[in-house]
Amino acid sequence: MINKKRAVFLPLLLLLIPLIGMLFSNEVNWTFFDFIIMGILILVMSFGFKLVLKTTQKKMYRILIIGIILILFLLVWAELAVGVFETPFAGS
Repeated sequence: MINKKRAVFLPLLLLLIPLIGMLFSNEVNWTFFDFIIMGILILVMSFGFKLVLKTTQKKMYRILIIGIILILFLLVWAELAVGVFETPFAGS
């Protein structure tokens, strides 16, 4: 049985994908800082999902707010990775 308090941290297992990718390919080149930033983004997203599921009652609002959180996560990730909006934080 998974403890509900620890379940929020389970999405951090997604960080194993680039870690394993770095072992088998030279094309995946993440630094320690990349793992920290991505871990923070994943945690913020999962805490946001948990908060929305805990506080909203209507299913439509839940879907809408979770969709907005997911889109914001993907936009920040894309900006940090390749610089979609050409901010100083861009990864390219």
